[in-house]
Amino acid sequence: MAKFKHIPSPPLERGTIPWLLACAIATAAPHVGHLPLWTSLLAGLVLFWRTWLWRNNERLPARWLLGLLVFGGATGIALEFHTLFGRDTGVALLVLFMALKPMEMRTRRDAIVLVMLGFFLLLTHYFYSQSIPTGLWLLACTALLTATLIRIHGGAQPPIAVLRYAGLLLAQAMPVMLAAFLLFPRISGPLWGLPQDAYSGLTGLSNEMTPGSLNNLIQSGAIAFRARFAGETPARSRLYWRGPVFDDYDGHTWKPHQPFTRRPESPPEIDAGEKRFDYVITLEPHNMRWLLALDLPVALPPDSALTGTLVATAREPVRQRTRLAFTSAVDYHVNPQESTALLAQSLRLPPAINPRARTLADQWRREFITPERIANAVLSYFRSENFFYTLRPPLLEGDAVDDFLFNTRRGFCEHYASAFVFLMRAGGVPARVVTGYQGGELNPVDGYLVVRQSDAHAWAEIWVTGKGWLRVDPTAAVAPSRIERGIEAALPTADPLPALVRIDSDWLRSLRNRWEAVNNTWNQWVLGYNPQRQREVLSRLGLGEPDWRGMTAALAALCGLLLLAVTLWTLRQQCALSPEQKSWLRFCRRLARLGVVRANWEGPLDFATRVARERPELGKLVKQAAGHYADLRYGEGHPEDLRKLNNCLHHLAHLQAQHWRKPF
Repeated sequence: MAKFKHIPSPPLERGTIPWLLACAIATAAPHVGHLPLWTSLLAGLVLFWRTWLWRNNERLPARWLLGLLVFGGATGIALEFHTLFGRDTGVALLVLFMALKPMEMRTRRDAIVLVMLGFFLLLTHYFYSQSIPTGLWLLACTALLTATLIRIHGGAQPPIAVLRYAGLLLAQAMPVMLAAFLLFPRISGPLWGLPQDAYSGLTGLSNEMTPGSLNNLIQSGAIAFRARFAGETPARSRLYWRGPVFDDYDGHTWKPHQPFTRRPESPPEIDAGEKRFDYVITLEPHNMRWLLALDLPVALPPDSALTGTLVATAREPVRQRTRLAFTSAVDYHVNPQESTALLAQSLRLPPAINPRARTLADQWRREFITPERIANAVLSYFRSENFFYTLRPPLLEGDAVDDFLFNTRRGFCEHYASAFVFLMRAGGVPARVVTGYQGGELNPVDGYLVVRQSDAHAWAEIWVTGKGWLRVDPTAAVAPSRIERGIEAALPTADPLPALVRIDSDWLRSLRNRWEAVNNTWNQWVLGYNPQRQREVLSRLGLGEPDWRGMTAALAALCGLLLLAVTLWTLRQQCALSPEQKSWLRFCRRLARLGVVRANWEGPLDFATRVARERPELGKLVKQAAGHYADLRYGEGHPEDLRKLNNCLHHLAHLQAQHWRKPF
């Protein structure tokens, strides 16, 4: 059996090292904010060390020292994350390897391994951010990695020329990329599963409510979702976006009595008015199964349903940006006949807590009797007893509701909703807490209603015989401007709110709206290009309702045509003649008419030598023309040489004219 001879990889050229170090820094740097500080410092120190070694032409460290660095770094990462698996752990290891790989680069093969590791590391940035700046940075890094490959294989070249060549290659690949993006069959889920810690950074409403839980959320300017109405947009005071509903109270925390995954035995009985609103929500991922809909949804998107507490839920947790179509009514009556078990749960309170609140509620029950009049008594109490709306309430001690109602009297929506529901239950009225968002800001640039985390809100529902569940917002009794104009109008200036919410300048607000509109377009058409969106686009292109086979065939055909077009363009660029080539070929054709034919294999100087030997009268002219052409084509020619070559061509034309005027 023949043995293949091992061919060693060529040694790495010194001038390639800065390109490779730039690749390592560019691909790893954005992860600094996601990694432990010591990991970033270690990676930066190693890369600085490698730069110093290159600059001073020092030897690389011994392999045993690199082995210790790898073992120590991996051990530290394992101790930091308590595992060697998962998103954050894997990214930290990749950054460590990217920093250490330049310390052992000696051959071209080592350099190619580093570039391939850089391409792989770029993918991990999308675990943390899929924004436009992230995409632009990764595109620039891709160009740098491609240019580095060109530099590795192409030898010493001007950096501008290398980058220009890399940009040309990426530009040629762009049409194929766009074709694959449009036509590659989409699936509903990701192509591969992400570790559970990939969703640990998602924010939003919680599955429970404790004093202060909404406070942290309200101080965030992040976008919770966007909504676009098919027609008229409801007034801001009607924009209650229903989220988790809590009907179980332990004296400190509100929770759902039944999990949101449980569906009711029978669908809710909804008596909706004629006025209905059709809209589409683009919901940001929050890793929960509940959805957000304008209170109250009467038509739901596929694979969703209403729970017994009227919460819209999806089949799977929302772990990626999702577009959902709803129809809602803002004037409604729901479940005038409710189940006994649910009503009993909506009256349950822990025993022997908040005695003063119980006494006050019992007094109202004897005095006002009906649920509506008891609710009005609670709201009047909030209006008349000097309560304040603030995000900086004092801590509640002991019996929390008593302390809030009779001592501190300072709080925000969750304090008022919690106290209201407690008083209503103590007064014999079924009640529960509803959390979600209230309001939103219309972006005039793209027409989307933007709802931020700072719009998080809590209100209450009471059940009245014959009318069903009715919404009551206790916050409106204390701070009506919160409902009518937004949270920034209700809070004192000293209270903490994100800068995006407190913008007063018209031009800053306009700039923010434009940037968010651009981001929304990116989210809708790039990140949100799901199977439904793909079908819409292909239908507009006249492809009807293609299946995956049809889309695969169309993708293959289109990519083939694009590759053919790029190939023809490349060949045309290669076949395009320079001005000196055109002048030289015209000169040779005129010589052929005089009986002097140049062979295809003859160079210009050899051809001139032969002509001088065979046709001495033409030798001097041909030698001059060949010399000018050789300088222009193969030497350091100047524009003057091209002018002289054209003069030789004109002189030859004059000789040719004299030749034809001779008598036969």
